[in-house]
This record gives sequence, structure tokens and C-alpha cells, in this order.
Amino acid sequence: MVEQRLAFGPFVLRPGAGTLLRHGEPVPIGYRAFLLLKALLSRPGEVLTKSALIDAAWQGSAVEETNLSVQIASLRKHLGTSPDGSEWITTIPRVGYRFVGSVEGNTDIERRNAVASSIMEAGNGPSLAVLPFVNLSDDREQEYFADGMVEDIIAGLSRLRWLSVIARNSTFTYKGDTPDVRQVAADLGVRYVLEGSVRKAGDRLRVSSQLIDASTGTHVWADRYDRAATDIFAVQDEITENVVASIEPQLYAAENRRFQNKPPESIDAWAYVMRAMPQLWTWGEREIETALTNLKQAIAIDPDYARARSLLAWAYITGAHMGWVPHADGVGLALESARRSVERDGEDPWGHLALGFVHMLSRRSRAAVNELEEAVWLNPNFALGYLVLGAAHGFAGAGDEGLQHLAKAMRLSPRDPHQSLHQSASALCYFVTGRYEKSIVQNRRAVQLRPRFTSAWRTLAAAAGKTGDADTATAALAEAKRLQPELSADWVEKYHPLVRPEDRAIYIEGLRKAGLG
Repeated sequence: MVEQRLAFGPFVLRPGAGTLLRHGEPVPIGYRAFLLLKALLSRPGEVLTKSALIDAAWQGSAVEETNLSVQIASLRKHLGTSPDGSEWITTIPRVGYRFVGSVEGNTDIERRNAVASSIMEAGNGPSLAVLPFVNLSDDREQEYFADGMVEDIIAGLSRLRWLSVIARNSTFTYKGDTPDVRQVAADLGVRYVLEGSVRKAGDRLRVSSQLIDASTGTHVWADRYDRAATDIFAVQDEITENVVASIEPQLYAAENRRFQNKPPESIDAWAYVMRAMPQLWTWGEREIETALTNLKQAIAIDPDYARARSLLAWAYITGAHMGWVPHADGVGLALESARRSVERDGEDPWGHLALGFVHMLSRRSRAAVNELEEAVWLNPNFALGYLVLGAAHGFAGAGDEGLQHLAKAMRLSPRDPHQSLHQSASALCYFVTGRYEKSIVQNRRAVQLRPRFTSAWRTLAAAAGKTGDADTATAALAEAKRLQPELSADWVEKYHPLVRPEDRAIYIEGLRKAGLG
């Protein structure tokens, strides 16, 4: 088995795995930097123009040359100097850049040695291998379908920067075998294994997949997809997207369980983040305070931990939006933390998600949409990204467009743990388009899932007030006031994320009909 590798000095670039290793350990370069380095290593000693490098890293997108300069500077920082003390990448003034080191090409490697070097230990995130899916039918075409889908799943999961995904060339050595997942984990040095099967019967196609925690042999997640085998490529894309989007939150949940009962002195920054994440989605004041404590612990261990800072921003802005903390204080802390997250890792979609969320809840709708679109561009299977993008359009008054993004989020991850946020965002989109009855239905579901979801109670009261449903409006307002005693028409006018004055006026009208003084 031959795996493409580009080696120079103590480094090895593995294009198939999307990783750069130094003495066998991962180097945390961003996705753009990785593409730039790959282009430079493919033509060592040659001058690559700025336009050629921009095309290689941004693939046709219109970007300024300063973006290229920033990424090259980041690369130089990570690479350091060559053995003779010079820089690996030299600048050719007004033209471009050149890689000046000696580069070795493809090399035959042993499977275990190759993959072991790409393992990310606890504190940097878990590792996962996707085994070839088994073809359970006699149709040879399904073999190609299954292999193509696995390759796409590997590519999709590789975009999750916190997750180390073993390259196809390594996992496909198991094709045709039925290995024990614990042996696979030992061979490849991974914590999780994804396996599956494909079966075609007549014009129907069934794909089953399951995610296993190899350390315990327990199932983390499993699902089955039954589709008409009409447009085989469309089916492949749909199932791949759904698998990738569904696995991410399940891995977070599994990692949270893994660290739940460990003493504080035995866990690291990653573990503190995993402890915090489920607390954030409760929308409860006490839980978010607990999340803040865990995230601050993570940052104390690693001040440059971008993911911890992005979630810290989410926690701060949630407190401001729910009315638990003074609005200006919460927004200021959230904005600072989100910006620092993006500065530390501009290729992580979670940083852009957090910054977009802060902008959205601060009535900066255009900035919010820009950041959220960047998040889903970096990870096209980011269901939470599409969800918040839908909410951003709703707060800006574009409810129908918001509902389209929310539908995309639901298609990607129909069993997502953020269902309450999805219902609340949908309700908001229905509210700004005047469909108050639908808004009531969605917000009722949101508060059933998360009874302390203050903003959902507020919108439920406003929508019910608009329809004349006095009982629902009164009860919802009472709960909203219990959770947010400072709720008033003045607070809505000053701080509610609805961007258009006319939408805020209608919202306040609904709350007044519910009994708001």
C-alpha cells in the first residue's frame, strides 16, 4: 500500500489525511495554510505566483492578497527554520513565494506506523477510523457506491478540526475482512470506529451505519437510511451529509460521558470543554454558569484554545439575551471572546459561529450572516451553523429565508440535540412573517424541550397575544417574567435582537396584550 507523503526536514505532509506532522506529532495549521503548503511542496524550488497560490488555497473565491500574506506568515511560524537556519518559504518580491527545502515524494509505509503518528491524544480531541462499508448485495455497482460514500464521509469528517480522522489508504486495508473493532482501534490507534453496510433490493437502497467506542465496545450512535435507488449520486450525497452531520454531536456527547466522573486534576482543556458543551444547550441560568466555570478552566490551562473561547462567547451572549446579566456587559465579554477565538484559529467554524451569534443578538445582522456563512462554508455539514444562520435571517425580518436554512439544518441532523433552539428559531421566523399560530406551535415545542428557555417563552407570549389566545399569552408571559424579572417593553425596544423597528413594535404589542405593563 502506498500513501502519498511529502517529507522535508522533520515534517511530513499527508495530503490524503489532511495533516502535517512534525516528528510524528500533528502540527495545528489551518485548512488554507495546509493547501498553500501542499501547493508549494508539489513544486519545490519553483516560484509560485500569488495568484496561483490564492487559486490553490481559496479555489476561485475572490480574496485579497493580505489573506495570502497572513497564511504564509502562519505557516512560517509553525515551520520555524530549516536545519541550516534559513526559512523554508522565501518571498519573491512583487511575484510570489518559493519553497527552498528538499522534498521527498511518495514512500511505502507500514500501515500501523503511518496512522499511529496521526493520533491526537486527549486534550486535542478524539480520533476516528471509518471502515469500508460492507456490500450485502450481489450487485457490483453497490461496491463502488459504498466505497465512494465512505471516501466522502472521511473527507467530511476530516473538516472537523478537533477530530483526527485516519486516511482512506489505511482503513481500506481492511476491505473484504470483518475485523473486530477493538483490534482496529489497536492497529490504528483510534478511540472510535465507524462501520456500515449497503444493501440493494429492487429499486430500494438501505444503508446502515454505526459508531462504536472501541475502548468499551459500546455503540455511540446508529442509524439506517432507506432510499429509492433512482439518482444514485444524489442518494450518496444525501446519506453522506446526514452521517457526517449526525456524528459530530454524538461524539461530543460520548466525550462528555467519558470525562463526566473523572476528578478535575486528571482532566485537561479538551475535557473541560466537553463538560461545558451540554450545559450550554440547556438555556438554564445555573447550567450556563457551570459551563462558564468549565470553559474558564480550559482557558486557564490553554489560553490559546480557540474552541473554549468560542463557547465562552456563546455563554456570555446567552446570559445577556436571556436577561440574566446586564446586556452591555454580556455583549462586551462575548464579542471580545468570539473575536479572540477567530484570531487564534480562523479556520475553525465554531469561532465564526460564535462571532455570528454575538452579532445576531446585537442587531448586527449583516455581520452575523457573513460570519455564519463562513462557518458553513468551512464545514458544509455544520447543522448548528445552518440553524443559527436561519435564526439570523429571522431576526433581520427575512423569515422565509430563515426557514430555508432551518430546513437544511434539520435535513442534516434530524435528531440534533439543539431541537429546542430549532423550534424557537422557527417560531421567530413565523412571527416576523405574521404566521402567529405556527409560531405558537413551534414555541410550545421549544419550551416543552427546555422549560427554562426564556426567549421562547417571550415569543410564545407575544404570538399568543397577537392571536387573542389570552390563556396561553398570560401563562407564557408569567413564565417569561419569572425567568427574566426585568422584562419590559423598554428592554425589548433596547435589547431584543429583532432588527426592524416595525417587528419590535408588533412584538411589544403582542406582549402588552399578554399583560406586559
